[in-house]
Amino acid sequence: MRRFWIVLMLLAGVTLAGCSSSKFKTYRGPEVTRIYVFKDQRMMHLMHNNEVLKSYDIELGFAPRGHKQFEGDGKTPEGRYFIDRRNPNSSFHLSVGISYPNPYDRAFAHAQGKSPGGDIFIHGRPKDVAKGPLDWTAGCISVTDKEIEDIYAMVRDGTEILIYP
Repeated sequence: MRRFWIVLMLLAGVTLAGCSSSKFKTYRGPEVTRIYVFKDQRMMHLMHNNEVLKSYDIELGFAPRGHKQFEGDGKTPEGRYFIDRRNPNSSFHLSVGISYPNPYDRAFAHAQGKSPGGDIFIHGRPKDVAKGPLDWTAGCISVTDKEIEDIYAMVRDGTEILIYP
Protein backbone atom coordinates (compact mmCIF):
# COMPACT_ATOMS: atom_id res chain seq x y z
CA MET A 1 0.00 0.00 0.00
CA ARG A 2 2.85 2.38 0.79
CA ARG A 3 4.35 1.78 -2.65
CA PHE A 4 0.99 2.75 -4.20
CA TRP A 5 1.04 6.14 -2.42
CA ILE A 6 4.64 6.81 -3.41
CA VAL A 7 3.87 6.07 -7.06
CA LEU A 8 0.73 8.21 -6.85
CA MET A 9 2.65 11.15 -5.38
CA LEU A 10 5.37 10.88 -8.05
CA LEU A 11 2.75 10.84 -10.80
CA ALA A 12 1.04 13.89 -9.28
CA GLY A 13 4.39 15.73 -9.16
CA VAL A 14 5.18 14.93 -12.78
CA THR A 15 1.69 16.01 -13.84
CA LEU A 16 1.97 19.33 -12.01
CA ALA A 17 5.43 19.96 -13.43
CA GLY A 18 4.06 19.39 -16.92
CA CYS A 19 1.37 22.01 -16.30
CA SER A 20 3.79 24.74 -15.34
CA SER A 21 3.97 27.63 -17.74
CA SER A 22 7.34 28.84 -18.95
CA LYS A 23 7.96 32.12 -20.70
CA PHE A 24 10.71 30.40 -22.71
CA LYS A 25 9.24 28.70 -25.74
CA THR A 26 10.86 26.58 -28.42
CA TYR A 27 10.48 27.44 -32.09
CA ARG A 28 11.19 24.94 -34.85
CA GLY A 29 9.68 26.76 -37.84
CA PRO A 30 11.25 28.70 -40.70
CA GLU A 31 13.97 31.19 -39.83
CA VAL A 32 12.92 34.78 -39.27
CA THR A 33 15.09 36.52 -41.86
CA ARG A 34 13.76 40.07 -41.37
CA ILE A 35 11.36 42.11 -39.27
CA TYR A 36 9.23 44.89 -40.75
CA VAL A 37 7.70 47.55 -38.49
CA PHE A 38 5.15 50.00 -39.89
CA LYS A 39 4.68 52.71 -37.27
CA ASP A 40 1.66 54.44 -38.84
CA GLN A 41 -0.18 51.12 -39.14
CA ARG A 42 1.01 49.97 -35.67
CA MET A 43 2.00 46.63 -37.21
CA MET A 44 5.06 44.38 -37.03
CA HIS A 45 5.67 41.43 -39.36
CA LEU A 46 8.15 38.61 -38.81
CA MET A 47 9.29 37.46 -42.25
CA HIS A 48 10.92 34.40 -43.76
CA ASN A 49 12.25 35.85 -47.00
CA ASN A 50 9.04 37.20 -48.64
CA GLU A 51 6.60 35.18 -46.50
CA VAL A 52 4.90 36.68 -43.45
CA LEU A 53 5.30 34.20 -40.57
CA LYS A 54 3.52 36.27 -37.90
CA SER A 55 2.01 39.74 -37.61
CA TYR A 56 1.45 41.74 -34.44
CA ASP A 57 -0.38 44.88 -33.40
CA ILE A 58 2.17 47.10 -31.65
CA GLU A 59 2.40 50.11 -29.37
CA LEU A 60 5.19 52.66 -29.73
CA GLY A 61 6.90 55.57 -28.03
CA PHE A 62 4.62 58.22 -26.52
CA ALA A 63 5.58 60.62 -29.38
CA PRO A 64 5.38 58.17 -32.28
CA ARG A 65 5.71 60.52 -35.28
CA GLY A 66 9.22 60.98 -36.64
CA HIS A 67 12.58 59.30 -36.14
CA LYS A 68 14.14 59.05 -32.70
CA GLN A 69 16.95 61.58 -32.47
CA PHE A 70 17.59 62.30 -28.81
CA GLU A 71 17.33 60.67 -25.43
CA GLY A 72 13.92 61.33 -23.90
CA ASP A 73 12.14 62.40 -27.10
CA GLY A 74 9.63 59.53 -26.80
CA LYS A 75 10.08 58.53 -30.43
CA THR A 76 10.60 55.07 -31.88
CA PRO A 77 13.57 54.94 -34.29
CA GLU A 78 13.09 54.62 -38.05
CA GLY A 79 15.53 52.95 -40.40
CA ARG A 80 17.61 49.80 -40.66
CA TYR A 81 18.77 48.17 -37.45
CA PHE A 82 19.49 44.69 -36.12
CA ILE A 83 18.40 42.59 -33.17
CA ASP A 84 21.54 42.72 -31.05
CA ARG A 85 20.71 41.35 -27.59
CA ARG A 86 18.02 39.78 -25.47
CA ASN A 87 16.93 40.24 -21.88
CA PRO A 88 15.28 37.26 -20.17
CA ASN A 89 14.84 39.31 -16.98
CA SER A 90 13.24 42.39 -18.53
CA SER A 91 10.94 44.57 -16.46
CA PHE A 92 8.56 44.01 -19.40
CA HIS A 93 8.44 40.17 -19.23
CA LEU A 94 11.00 39.46 -22.02
CA SER A 95 12.72 41.74 -24.50
CA VAL A 96 14.91 41.73 -27.59
CA GLY A 97 17.20 44.68 -28.22
CA ILE A 98 17.35 46.85 -31.32
CA SER A 99 20.76 48.23 -32.34
CA TYR A 100 19.73 51.89 -31.98
CA PRO A 101 21.71 54.15 -32.00
CA ASN A 102 23.75 53.38 -35.09
CA PRO A 103 26.80 55.51 -35.98
CA TYR A 104 24.68 58.00 -37.97
CA ASP A 105 22.26 58.43 -35.03
CA ARG A 106 25.18 59.05 -32.65
CA ALA A 107 26.87 61.57 -34.96
CA PHE A 108 23.65 63.54 -35.49
CA ALA A 109 22.83 63.74 -31.78
CA HIS A 110 26.39 64.67 -30.80
CA ALA A 111 26.47 67.39 -33.48
CA GLN A 112 23.43 68.87 -31.70
CA GLY A 113 25.18 68.56 -28.33
CA LYS A 114 22.74 65.89 -27.16
CA SER A 115 22.65 62.19 -26.35
CA PRO A 116 20.96 59.88 -28.87
CA GLY A 117 19.58 57.70 -26.09
CA GLY A 118 19.50 53.94 -26.36
CA ASP A 119 18.01 50.81 -24.82
CA ILE A 120 15.38 50.42 -27.53
CA PHE A 121 13.68 47.03 -27.35
CA ILE A 122 10.75 44.97 -28.53
CA HIS A 123 9.14 43.92 -25.25
CA GLY A 124 6.02 42.85 -23.41
CA ARG A 125 3.50 45.07 -21.71
CA PRO A 126 3.10 45.89 -18.02
CA LYS A 127 -0.13 44.67 -16.45
CA ASP A 128 -1.36 48.24 -15.86
CA VAL A 129 -1.22 49.15 -19.58
CA ALA A 130 -4.36 48.02 -21.38
CA LYS A 131 -4.09 46.80 -24.98
CA GLY A 132 -5.15 49.47 -27.38
CA PRO A 133 -3.97 52.36 -29.53
CA LEU A 134 -2.31 54.14 -26.63
CA ASP A 135 1.41 54.68 -27.29
CA TRP A 136 3.15 54.66 -23.96
CA THR A 137 6.78 53.47 -24.27
CA ALA A 138 9.84 55.71 -24.16
CA GLY A 139 10.64 54.67 -27.76
CA CYS A 140 10.38 50.88 -27.68
CA ILE A 141 7.99 48.59 -29.52
CA SER A 142 5.50 46.83 -27.24
CA VAL A 143 3.43 43.67 -27.78
CA THR A 144 1.56 41.41 -25.34
CA ASP A 145 3.51 39.13 -23.01
CA LYS A 146 2.32 36.06 -24.93
CA GLU A 147 3.47 37.64 -28.20
CA ILE A 148 6.93 38.56 -26.88
CA GLU A 149 7.35 34.93 -25.80
CA ASP A 150 6.83 33.88 -29.43
CA ILE A 151 9.08 36.66 -30.76
CA TYR A 152 11.81 35.84 -28.23
CA ALA A 153 11.79 32.22 -29.40
CA MET A 154 11.57 32.98 -33.13
CA VAL A 155 14.00 35.88 -33.63
CA ARG A 156 17.76 35.44 -33.43
CA ASP A 157 20.42 38.03 -32.68
CA GLY A 158 21.62 39.55 -35.95
CA THR A 159 18.14 39.61 -37.54
CA GLU A 160 17.57 42.76 -39.60
CA ILE A 161 14.72 45.02 -38.49
CA LEU A 162 13.40 47.71 -40.83
CA ILE A 163 11.30 50.39 -39.12
CA TYR A 164 9.18 52.57 -41.37
CA PRO A 165 7.22 55.77 -40.52
